[in-house]
Amino acid sequence: MGEHRKTILITGASAGIGAALARECAMRGYDLILTARREGPLQALAQDLSARQDVSAHVITADLAEPGAPVTLVKAIAARGLTVDGLINNAGFSRTTGFLDTDPADHAAMIRVMLTAPVELSRLLLPGMVARGWGRVLNVASLAGQMPATGGDTLYGPIKSFLIKASQGLWLETQGTGVHVTALCPGYTYTEFHDVNGSREQVSNAYPKWMWMEADRVARIGWDAVETNRPRVTPGVMNNVLAGLGGMLPDALALKMVGGHAKRLDRL
Repeated sequence: MGEHRKTILITGASAGIGAALARECAMRGYDLILTARREGPLQALAQDLSARQDVSAHVITADLAEPGAPVTLVKAIAARGLTVDGLINNAGFSRTTGFLDTDPADHAAMIRVMLTAPVELSRLLLPGMVARGWGRVLNVASLAGQMPATGGDTLYGPIKSFLIKASQGLWLETQGTGVHVTALCPGYTYTEFHDVNGSREQVSNAYPKWMWMEADRVARIGWDAVETNRPRVTPGVMNNVLAGLGGMLPDALALKMVGGHAKRLDRL
């Protein structure tokens, strides 16, 4: 690991892919800074990882939906004397009730958590990584960012598409610096995510089991990709096929196909 053990900051680390990435990084010997809104699950995860993997796991709660939260978080990290060598932007949520039926405050929170916060945290922390000659940034995007837009969950795909493009731009900018930047684009993954937004039963019935992946496998593929400095990785053969088709089909056909799937979800 070099002169000192590196420390990885993970947002949205309390459950799902974020917790899986925490386990993956701990297994590889990285110390951790875990952040999310809920302190209880973070503390439980930190204690478990510290006991199992003999790593340091620090907990700092933050609500990235609050304006100024990234700056406050980075200041809190510095106040503890910690250095961030790697950043995993994972925090996120969605609203599937439709653009017109969703509270504008929820839209604003989505944009701050999944778009603004990753940009601000990257800008705050990347200079230090570049100066030290080592860094890892893994942005958890989605297969949805590579597919045609969907109605209902109207902002989610576009936000993830932005994250992919921003990651690719940062990958280009950081070449030769020792900093690696990767966008991780998982498809359907077994996590708490669909329980939180109330779509677990719908999406489970809409797609066969072979299209789903476990969070730990997604995390392993994602971290392997950032270690080898791949600008983007989409876990799963079928997900790569879908991403390829999404980019090749004419808009009219692609949107009709995706729209048909959305109607099927509504009927379930």
